[in-house]
Amino acid sequence: MKAMLRTSEKGRDWGQAPPQGSRGEVVVVGLGGNVGEVREAFGQALEGLRKRSSFGRVSSLFRSHPIGPPQPDFLNAAVAIAWPHDLLDLLALTRALERAALRRREVRWGPRTLDLDILWAGSRTARTSSLIVPHPRLLERRFALEPLVQILPDAADPLTGRSLARTLLSLENQPLTVVQHPPW
Repeated sequence: MKAMLRTSEKGRDWGQAPPQGSRGEVVVVGLGGNVGEVREAFGQALEGLRKRSSFGRVSSLFRSHPIGPPQPDFLNAAVAIAWPHDLLDLLALTRALERAALRRREVRWGPRTLDLDILWAGSRTARTSSLIVPHPRLLERRFALEPLVQILPDAADPLTGRSLARTLLSLENQPLTVVQHPPW
């Protein structure tokens, strides 16, 4: 069964309904950043995704502690879009949006202006040298999972069928702060 986007008062719409006949399966993209004007980079990324997808719902904005080398806290969010195309096409788009935000990949888990990860794609999965969906560490990271569950509370892991909301309960010891509810 395909997960289809539903209206929820917890997420922010882009102000448009899916076009008639739009059948794109829901894909959730995680947003993260901790360098420069992160909210501006998020806004530009959302605009870039909106131009190529038919619908979107945005989570609250969260603050999380970094994983990796010492660096500033991250801002995190997620957006659910209807994406009827190949997931590798979405990966190419997210990489282009990161480059436009001057993302540098110098240090693993290091500081960044914008990080876009394909977190979850409904029943679709991918396992290539450049893309793994669902994200390989999604079930371990509250800063990724909580925004996803906020906008799609009924989402399930396509590999196990387990509720992502239920999995989130096991991550409550990881610090995460709501910075702003949508719209931000």
